[in-house]
Amino acid sequence: MLSARGLFEEILDNDESFRLFCSIAASGEAQGGWENGRIAALVPEGMRDLAPKITRHGADEDKHGRIFNALLKRRGLEPVDVPPATDYTMLLEQRGIGLTHDKLRRNDPLTEEDIVVYLSHSRVTEQRAADQMDMLTRYFGDHPLVGNAVRIISADEDNHLAYCHEELLRLAGRGHGRTIHRVLRESAQAEIQVYREVSIAVMGEMGRVLNWSRPKAALLRAGIHGLYAMERAGGWRRMVSLTMPERRDALGGPATPAPAF
Repeated sequence: MLSARGLFEEILDNDESFRLFCSIAASGEAQGGWENGRIAALVPEGMRDLAPKITRHGADEDKHGRIFNALLKRRGLEPVDVPPATDYTMLLEQRGIGLTHDKLRRNDPLTEEDIVVYLSHSRVTEQRAADQMDMLTRYFGDHPLVGNAVRIISADEDNHLAYCHEELLRLAGRGHGRTIHRVLRESAQAEIQVYREVSIAVMGEMGRVLNWSRPKAALLRAGIHGLYAMERAGGWRRMVSLTMPERRDALGGPATPAPAF
């Protein structure tokens, strides 16, 4: 019987699949770091109080990219080019989710609605990231190679998610509730489709590297489609609810370093 733990152990134990896994993760984090850096620089005047938190968000993601690259270096491996079909961030942008890279490359100040879109999109994608890192921490939090890394990243993702909840609730109180509700729903519906596509693409790449049998690959694809069906039926709603987090001001202060890396 296939299990998430068994699959990840297989990926971690093979240099080429580990190389691909870390390369995909590092690329996504680097994109997130750049996006948050640009958003922080373009925050509208009336929302400048958010800029330090957005900067912290980007600094955390840059740190995560460095961590994944350091894990590769520890094993004497170099990053590989990320297959386009596995580029979660860009596939979401192609679906019209979040702020486009074209807009972020300009020097025009963003609007309040742009910031609402950014935070709503982040609330959805950070839910996925927090869930994935929670799973990896449960299975590999004491792993000699990746344990420290997954614990650090998981704690950061929990902070990012808390930040999104708190700031969206604050903005809802300022009259943005209808826009937040709409963007959260649109983002979640698109995200579950993109996550299915990326998952199939990643598993296809891993199957090629690890020489998985056709029945094993088919079973994995069926599992991915099954998860999508559950999320489409209602599981997506966990990505759109807003609850004031126990930890307030989760991104207040400077980014926490990762001294081990």
